[in-house]
Amino acid sequence: MLGLNYILGLLSIDMGIDLGTANTLVCVRGEGVVLDEPSVVAVRKDTGEVLMNGMAVGHAAKDMLGKTPAGIRAVRPLKDGVIADFDVTEAMLHYFIMKVHNRRFGVRPRVVIGVPSGITTVEKQAVFNSAERAGARQVFLIEEPRAAGLGAGLPIQEPNAHMIVDIGGGTADIAVTSLAELVSSRSVRVAGDKFDDAIVEHMRRSHNLYIGSQTAERIKIQLGSVVPMAEEVSLEVKGRDVSVGRPRACMVNSAEIREVLLAPVMKIVAAVIECLEETPPELSADLVDSGLVLTGGGALLRGLAPLLEREVGLPARVADDPMSCVARGTAIFLEHLDRYASILESSDDF
Repeated sequence: MLGLNYILGLLSIDMGIDLGTANTLVCVRGEGVVLDEPSVVAVRKDTGEVLMNGMAVGHAAKDMLGKTPAGIRAVRPLKDGVIADFDVTEAMLHYFIMKVHNRRFGVRPRVVIGVPSGITTVEKQAVFNSAERAGARQVFLIEEPRAAGLGAGLPIQEPNAHMIVDIGGGTADIAVTSLAELVSSRSVRVAGDKFDDAIVEHMRRSHNLYIGSQTAERIKIQLGSVVPMAEEVSLEVKGRDVSVGRPRACMVNSAEIREVLLAPVMKIVAAVIECLEETPPELSADLVDSGLVLTGGGALLRGLAPLLEREVGLPARVADDPMSCVARGTAIFLEHLDRYASILESSDDF
C-alpha cells in the first residue's frame, strides 16, 4: 500500500531554491523562476509569530525593515549566506513552498537548495532541518558556484575549466569547475550586504548622516560602480543628522561611492586570484579562453567585469540574468538527479 507521503509527493511540484541572504528565488522545471522575493520575515518579538497570519514574508516584510514599532521586528533570517535564525527560516521556506503550490496543505516536494561552498557541516544540517520541517520530503544541497555555472549555461560537466564568480547578498563564491566538480574554490563573506554596510559607514563619517540599509542599497544600485563612469551622477540622500538627531538631506555622487565600494570589491578580487593560484596548469590554460563568468546580484555592479579583467588578466563577462543563475541551476540538477547524484548532498550523507 502506497504511503501518504509518497502520494503527496507525486502531487507536489519539485523545485530548485536559491536560499539567499538578500533574496530567495524558486525555480520549477518547465516554468523557470516562479518566485523571487526578499529573504525577510516580520514577526512579533514576544511570541515569534509571523505577522499577517503568516503572510508577512518577502516583499510585505521588506517594506517594514527599519520601520517597525517596539513589539515587532523585520528579520533577515540568513546572515553571510547561512542560517542565523532557524525558526524564522523555517517559517519563510514554508511560506514560499506553499505560495509556489498555491495551496496550504498536502505539499511534500523534493527540493535542491544552493548553499555557499564554504559552509560547515553544522550549517548544512541547519538547511536540511529547516527545509524538511518546512514541508520538503527530500532535500539536496549543491554549492552555489556549481549551480550558478549550470544556470549560466556553462558545460560544467565537460573536462574543461570554467570559472564562476557568484556574488550574492552574504557571500561571494568563486570556483573553478571541471567534470562538474570543484577543482578549486573560495567563499568569502564579502558581498552585497558588505557593500551596503560600507555605504552606511561612509555616510556617517563623511556626511554626518545616519541612513538605513534600504537607503544604502538604493545608493548602491543608483550610483554604485568600480570603474569611472562616462557621466558621473548624483543622488539626494535623506537620513538622520548624527549631531542633532533631526531629519536631513544631502547630495552624494557616484565618484565618492566608487571609492567606498572599491575596498570590499578588492577583497573579492583577491579571493579570485587565490583560487586561480590553486588551479592546475592544464585547467589554467583553458581559462585563458573561457575566462570568468560573473553571476549573482553583485555581478550587476557597474564596471565589475572590466575591473576583474584588469586585475586578473583574464576575460570576464556577466551572465545573462545573473540574479537567477543559481536558482536555474538548482532546477537543472533536480531534473537530472540520477546523473548528478554523486555530487549532490542529501540528509542521508550526514
